[in-house]
Amino acid sequence: MSGVEGRLAAAERGENPTVLARLKTGWAVIGDTQHLPGYCLLLYRGEANHLTDLPRAERADFLLDMSLLGEAVQNVCSALDPQFRRVNYEVLGNSWPHLHAHVHPRYNWEPAAHRSSPVWTYPDRKDPRHQLDSRHDALRTKLSDELMRITTETGIGPDAALR
Repeated sequence: MSGVEGRLAAAERGENPTVLARLKTGWAVIGDTQHLPGYCLLLYRGEANHLTDLPRAERADFLLDMSLLGEAVQNVCSALDPQFRRVNYEVLGNSWPHLHAHVHPRYNWEPAAHRSSPVWTYPDRKDPRHQLDSRHDALRTKLSDELMRITTETGIGPDAALR
């Protein structure tokens, strides 16, 4: 799968292996790098660069989807690691001009120099040793299952996007 545009097309076809779930406004995916285990993104399904490109109702839906993904990350990561501390949310778009949100779990075991800073301050976050691979299959499954549980419980699942 080459490039982010190819990833979106693959998600639409059901062929993107990082997809955790289809939500109302897009796809919840596990991040390619797992320097902070549980890092995920929400990829908007349509054409938009900025959050403000969306009509207000859809903007609210995107932010709700982001919060549901964050809830799943929090629930799974706190159950797996007692050092889990919180979830950070970001909507940036500086290097990829397509609306997407980053959901970062944060942990008490992070080095003091980075614990209170944005994750982008980590110099080695894209180091190959952190690459998503089969080591993360159980984490991926737990995140997907929890996201499906939350969306089913709240009645806010992918089916709502198709109505």
